[in-house]
Amino acid sequence: MLELRKVNSENYEECLNMHTTDTNLDFVDSVAWSLAEAWVFYDDSRPFAIYADNVMVGFVSMYIGENNPQIINFMIDNRFQKRGYGSAAAKLCIKYLCEEFNARRISLPVNPENRTAQRFWSNIGFKITDDMEDGYLYMRLYIPEKYV
Repeated sequence: MLELRKVNSENYEECLNMHTTDTNLDFVDSVAWSLAEAWVFYDDSRPFAIYADNVMVGFVSMYIGENNPQIINFMIDNRFQKRGYGSAAAKLCIKYLCEEFNARRISLPVNPENRTAQRFWSNIGFKITDDMEDGYLYMRLYIPEKYV
């Protein structure tokens, strides 16, 4: 069973040990950076550890401010990639943002050179936009009203 658990005093150290593959190092922020960012933007950030059957397999940080829900940093630890956790966890993030924040549109930044991430998120249903911010290309998912 896959689930999102809040990062807290019991799991943050294990979370800090999450790492992406070497090919993604230039594209994914470290968990330490993401947790620091979540602390600074405390009211609008939601950092989660991703668990599969009580084993931490990844990390995600979401932003919920300004009525603009976003998946900011998403990673499956290199030890657990290629097992389907990424797609399942991405869908959990979408479900969370829809149920908890009534999201009708979800955005996420990707490096324009990160074709792997663009394909991954496109397979989930996100569309590439022309919006660029701070060097990131934004992808968006529009949620049909029947799912909100």
